[in-house]
Amino acid sequence: MAQAPAPTPLLKDELDIVIPTIRNLDFLEMWRPFFQPYHLIIVQDGDPSKTIKVPEGFDYELYNRNDINRILGPKASCISFKDSACRCFGYMVSKKKYIYTIDDDCFVAKDPSGKQINALEQHIKNLLSPSTPFFFNTLYDPYREGADFVRGYPFSLREGVPTAVSHGLWLNIPDYDAPTQLVKPLERNTRYVDAVLTVPKGTLFPMCGMNLAFNRELIGPAMYFGLMGDGQPIGRYDDMWAGWCIKVISDHLGWGIKTGLPYIWHSKASNPFVNLKKEYKGIYWQEELIPFFQSVTLPKECTTVQMCYVELSKQVKAKLGEVDPYFDKLADAMVTWIEAWDELNPPAKAAQLPNGTA
Repeated sequence: MAQAPAPTPLLKDELDIVIPTIRNLDFLEMWRPFFQPYHLIIVQDGDPSKTIKVPEGFDYELYNRNDINRILGPKASCISFKDSACRCFGYMVSKKKYIYTIDDDCFVAKDPSGKQINALEQHIKNLLSPSTPFFFNTLYDPYREGADFVRGYPFSLREGVPTAVSHGLWLNIPDYDAPTQLVKPLERNTRYVDAVLTVPKGTLFPMCGMNLAFNRELIGPAMYFGLMGDGQPIGRYDDMWAGWCIKVISDHLGWGIKTGLPYIWHSKASNPFVNLKKEYKGIYWQEELIPFFQSVTLPKECTTVQMCYVELSKQVKAKLGEVDPYFDKLADAMVTWIEAWDELNPPAKAAQLPNGTA
């Protein structure tokens, strides 16, 4: 009996996988059954003369610092160096509707039954189903199989809104800051919670960039991971910064963000003393940053992500510039990022009718 052809992977031609790295990508062998049909964008950090090896059989393009400088010219200053924040260059050069980004120390996890988890497939399901930021459903995601809206949930809100971001989680090494790592060096996350939920409107969350998917067409221009790493006074807050920005903008534009499934296996803990050095300013500053983002309001005239982001940069300069001069520099980089994004991703022109009118 002839074998049925394998089903076409979801969004095969509409999604890029972005991986920042400084090392050979042997970890892809484990992901081969899930990633091989997709196009990879690899952003090589650190020394551009080093050769990064990618296992055979993957469709990929690889960019190093020389490529970033060549493509962006003076605007390359907005892309971090010697920090995984460089991954956002991959978001900028992608031409696909969706992005999945993963770190090279993230392996395939198993669910409680022992089955390997196809993290990418679950992210796609999250992104293709609506979110419910305006009213919390106590059964979590009502669009999952076997779930629905509970009694008392307004029918007018059951259609949901577009999902901009799918935030996945991690088994094994938790995503802790350095002080928590230091006091809990042996702690491992073994809890597999079979749930997806929408982060409510008006609520911020700490976004981890190591297992993350998003609708690039919706929220891409705001997915800037800031100025981190080499030459900057802060590191390990790149994904946090992007998370706070995209949440404020998604709330303003009426989109949703999901968190929960899928899990990956985070294989190794980074050095807490090195992390503390990188995070010190961030841990100190976040006590000012969170109230800032909680109080941000965007004018109704801001109807695109780019407009929202430029407005946000002005408020960063006006209010956070008083906290430290770094935020003046970051606000300028936010504007440079948007300019570079629009250069590489020009808005589609309106179709012209024969008489020359739109």
